[in-house]
Amino acid sequence: MTVSLLTDLSYVSLTTSSLDRYEKTIQFYRSIGYQIARNFTKDPANSSLTNDSIHSNKIGISNDSFKESWLECFSSSTNSSGSAIKIRLSATSANLKVSTNQISITDSSGSNAVIDAPKSIFLNINDVSLEKIKKTLIDQKSPIDTNFNDYEKTLSIFKNLSFKTTDPLNNSVFFSLVNFNDNNHNNIYNDSKAFSSSFKSHSSLTLTTHLAFSRKKKKIAIMTSGGDSQGMNAVVRSVVRTGIFYNCDVYAIYEGYEGLVNGNNSIKKMSWNDVRGFISFGGTLIGTARSNAFRTPEGRLKACYNMIINGIDALIVCGGDGSLTGADLFRHEWPSLCDKLIKQKRLSIDQVNPFRNLTIVGLVGSIDNDMSSTDSTIGAYSSLERICEMVDYIDATATSHSRAFVVEVMGRHCGWLALMAGIATGADFIFIPERPPNSKTWKDDLKEICLRHRQKGRRKTTVIVAEGAIDNQLNPISADEVKDALVELGLDTRITTLGHVQRGGSPVAFDRMLATFQGVEAVKAVLDSTPSTPSPMIGILENQIIRKPLVESVRLTKSVATAIENKEFDKAMSLRDTEFGESYNSFLATSIHDDGSTLLPENKRLNFAVIHVGAPTAGINPATRAITLFSLSRGHKVFAIQNGFKGLIRHGSIRELNWLDVDEWHNLGGSVIGTNRSLPSEDFGTVAYYLQKYKIDGFIIIGGFEAFESLHLLYNSRNQYPIFNIPMLVIPSTISNNVPGSEYSLGNDTCLNSLITYCDAIKQSASASRRRVFVVEVQGGYCGYVASYAGLVTGALAVYLPEKDVNLRSIQEDIDLLKANYKRDRGENRAGKILIRNEKCSKIFTTDLITDIIMESAHGSFESRCAIPGHVQQGKTPSSMDRVYATRFAVRAVKYIEAWNEKINKTEGFLGDDTDPNLRFQYVHGVKKPIIDDLDESASVIGTKGSELKFTPISEILPEVDFERRTHKNVWWEKFNEIGDTLSGRAMLRREEDDDDDDVEDY
Repeated sequence: MTVSLLTDLSYVSLTTSSLDRYEKTIQFYRSIGYQIARNFTKDPANSSLTNDSIHSNKIGISNDSFKESWLECFSSSTNSSGSAIKIRLSATSANLKVSTNQISITDSSGSNAVIDAPKSIFLNINDVSLEKIKKTLIDQKSPIDTNFNDYEKTLSIFKNLSFKTTDPLNNSVFFSLVNFNDNNHNNIYNDSKAFSSSFKSHSSLTLTTHLAFSRKKKKIAIMTSGGDSQGMNAVVRSVVRTGIFYNCDVYAIYEGYEGLVNGNNSIKKMSWNDVRGFISFGGTLIGTARSNAFRTPEGRLKACYNMIINGIDALIVCGGDGSLTGADLFRHEWPSLCDKLIKQKRLSIDQVNPFRNLTIVGLVGSIDNDMSSTDSTIGAYSSLERICEMVDYIDATATSHSRAFVVEVMGRHCGWLALMAGIATGADFIFIPERPPNSKTWKDDLKEICLRHRQKGRRKTTVIVAEGAIDNQLNPISADEVKDALVELGLDTRITTLGHVQRGGSPVAFDRMLATFQGVEAVKAVLDSTPSTPSPMIGILENQIIRKPLVESVRLTKSVATAIENKEFDKAMSLRDTEFGESYNSFLATSIHDDGSTLLPENKRLNFAVIHVGAPTAGINPATRAITLFSLSRGHKVFAIQNGFKGLIRHGSIRELNWLDVDEWHNLGGSVIGTNRSLPSEDFGTVAYYLQKYKIDGFIIIGGFEAFESLHLLYNSRNQYPIFNIPMLVIPSTISNNVPGSEYSLGNDTCLNSLITYCDAIKQSASASRRRVFVVEVQGGYCGYVASYAGLVTGALAVYLPEKDVNLRSIQEDIDLLKANYKRDRGENRAGKILIRNEKCSKIFTTDLITDIIMESAHGSFESRCAIPGHVQQGKTPSSMDRVYATRFAVRAVKYIEAWNEKINKTEGFLGDDTDPNLRFQYVHGVKKPIIDDLDESASVIGTKGSELKFTPISEILPEVDFERRTHKNVWWEKFNEIGDTLSGRAMLRREEDDDDDDVEDY
């Protein structure tokens, strides 16, 4: 017999070729305590992979699988080192000859093995969970058997076998009662190894899989350190509630490392209610301080002592690179600190031994966005939003008086804030440490650019200076020096140092989401950690929450400053993420290179047409501005089609845009040139006529699903109207974020920021009334993205989505949860409660009806109101993120059309001098023959897939489009709902209601 006990395994993999059994197996393991951590779907036709959830693990889908789910149970399922065991369930094509009972195992070193035909899975359960699982299995009519064969009864470590059942893949699943502490947990592990060797000769049991349930309750501490940043409170909330959900004790360390050294009241055990409302507050409510004491060995010894006497052996630190460096040093010294405490007789060996290993997890809270190995740090976009808001205010007075303003922003070693602020505010010039100007000529260059913009008609001048700005000889460049240069130009100049206002205010939607997801992942990293696991830093790459070695990330971050000190500025730029370099080039393209230095030859200059289609959103105008400015710098002409296709078809409304027309569009919401939902199908002929009349070489459609439909219609009409063969593309811009081919649409971030401001005010009203629930209706059509995201970042108790059925049963469940919640509050807690309802989630259960049902069912114990923000969600001023992405999309769109026309130009000789290259075909023996093989790719959607910006041909997108519901078929935001339910308390309340548990101490 071969026995493999999962005490040393990372995951167990099960495979089936039946989709029905695949789904039933997922439901089975979920019913006994597992949760889905990751979903994969692969299109069998093109092998493209879709990751349906945000997760740290980079292990991909198996080659033979077309669907795959990873399940995990952190609260009870662990290996011998305390790491969570995951179940990996795969669905394969029916013609693959893969045994449904084939099992592959991966040990902690990464080695793989495959063992055929498993027969049994043993689960050791504590007494409370055992009865709950048994009741669940009986309720779902799973077979329960208490008869065991002789060999099963002889297993010493499973002598308390209680019952067994079979899962949908016909594995025998055994449940045994076990009650063990840390000491005999190791004994069980040793016994299992002895058992494995003593029964090798027996053949009736091919494989036994053991999942160890129940272990010492994990105690985790969360600390914020260094400079504060918006989103730190959301991290604390996320860590506390995730830890409690996974049955951990969670402590807050007040005042950062100083509190860790001082101990006593600075270390507080947190309950669920302690962090209510945290998600909307800026700064850090548990405090932060720069601790000189912790820098000393004696201070770290005190910190070690305070953690051990509180039973804490896991520390999550949210801070900058200095704070994270200190955390890793603390872990490195931990064993010697423990020995020293014993030697000094401050603690006994028995007190110290259970805490010999310290787990450290780092989260980057920094407004500078200066950490390597992550695309964004917590607080960066909130700070950028404050800067843009302030500069917009400054611009108003600067324009009024025709003044110049020098605005100093934070960023000692990183110019991210100054760079992005320069793009988002349409600044004339920026100074950043990664790309310093020439020490001898920068003043003259500055004056030349600012004077040129004035001569074009600009009434104000804005220069953004990072506090760490230098020239190429490493000489600091101060705001005063920049001011003096502008005064020499004859400009009335003022200096504004924004200072700590950049750290202030409530976190924006993106930072709330980022902090929430990273907090959840930090707790999972703690539960996954082993003594040999390097301290991880939680970051975000390609829209995936990831874990990177903390030491390596800090090292790379510090290497940027080193490269700058060594005058290796190209290296410094390369050490930033690729988006940084691309954004810098975008700033040059739209703000600096309007001097004729980048003009193309006459024969390569093009005519662009830009049209807005669909509802107006923030982001349309900034995108049009960037398209125009970049195109003009290249020598192209840009024609704006006014009032959508209706304006073109009925009135021929089209005009050429110049530099001054669009100069101030960077911070304007809505659509200056006008938009509506009309489609080109109203009159293809007239559309073709005007495109030919103005000799349009490229067509950019900015808008929502109607823009996508327009591109689809034009693409399908290419045979009938050859002018439609010009390169065409859609820049997604809609608050609904429902444009197929992109995970991000311009205007969506502005919408979410407007919603959180609205919902924060609603929750404040609900809190003041103490017992009031608001049902907030949000837009989004049949796409639930906005509702799911809003629910996550506002702490909504429930979210009603068009992707999920809304019925009386689901509403009744939410009412029961509300009753339980208010019963436990006893009116003492002033946290407001809201529910988010998508406008199209149900034709029957309207916002008013749900509100009335809640009111009626409450029987006076609480009341309900509805709130409909309506078109307020479109926002007035584009968010900083929408402005930055608008510029990025725009520059790439122009380059895309240039590249296609370059490709066309190479075929002109083949066509002949009298042939219009826009026709893209010629007749050969009476047969129409395309001259470009991949013409389909000239009609694309530009969009984000992860953090990658891609052009996806519309022909590839069509299979994933639901035209009837005007949205995507793929729902990639399901993780928002799962985590939202966990952190709002909904999942916890469900669990408690199921358990009929009256113990409400923490909840």
